[in-house]
Amino acid sequence: MTRTDLADVYRSYIACLNRQDWQALGQFVHEDVSHNAKPIGLTGYRAMLAKDFREIPDLRFKVELLISDPPHIASRLTFDCTPVGRFLGLDVNGRRVSFCENVFYEFHNGKIWQVWSVIDKAAIEAQL
Repeated sequence: MTRTDLADVYRSYIACLNRQDWQALGQFVHEDVSHNAKPIGLTGYRAMLAKDFREIPDLRFKVELLISDPPHIASRLTFDCTPVGRFLGLDVNGRRVSFCENVFYEFHNGKIWQVWSVIDKAAIEAQL
């Protein structure tokens, strides 16, 4: 896969998340996906994302920075949202917060196989 092809697949994956099209998620995510070195599989990954959208009804993934170096993607995602209760152990309770997530992906056979993610919790704490 070329850099451009991989970046296009990633942008389609982000669009899938924003549509909450959980049936289509398997087009982008490998059956044996791991998140932060923990094997969770496609079913666990789907459940994790669906839970995020339940807890943050206005969740929207925005790509601020994207670097494609096959088979890897590095992305800085930005969020401006209102979690309904606790988020990352913080009592957000419906207050609007803005933060970033730095995430790295490894693709295998054209699908996301490994995900390493770090959310800027300090930015949220500063807003609360």
